[in-house]
Amino acid sequence: MNARILALGLLLAGALGSGPARADACDALTARMIRATGASLAGRAGPLAVFRAADAERMSLDCRKPARMVFASLDREPDPAFFTLIGLAARGLTGTGVRDATVLALRLHQDSLLASAPAEGVAGRAALRCETGPRGDALAGDLTVCVLVPRPASVLRRRAGLTPAPRRAAPAG
Repeated sequence: MNARILALGLLLAGALGSGPARADACDALTARMIRATGASLAGRAGPLAVFRAADAERMSLDCRKPARMVFASLDREPDPAFFTLIGLAARGLTGTGVRDATVLALRLHQDSLLASAPAEGVAGRAALRCETGPRGDALAGDLTVCVLVPRPASVLRRRAGLTPAPRRAAPAG
């Protein structure tokens, strides 16, 4: 099943195409994620890269803006190493601390288990969404799926008409 999903993803990515500059940027991001996580590259086509990682059945990177990573496990309650992998990827993709992102992934997973619904949260510049349970999409066999994206800068919040992110108070002195 996972081989079919990989083949379909690579085929679709190849059909989308990308220019040389975009390919170079995706090559650099792919290499950065390999260094950050220790995963190996299983395949790459266009803006999609799929990795082999001992701690996840699926680990993929979509380089299109905003870049995003998908992690999937066949287990409803994966080993803690699955969440550590997400933390390592968050550091590589967004610069967020490994511990902060790992704790967030664990908390969102537990929240999803309890609510039987997806859970979302933010740690540093990493935004994460985790969900558990049966799925009806291309990841149907995976019981835990987490999606990692960089959190947009606050200037985008102003342009969208949203309130600015809270600021830290300057020290008195």
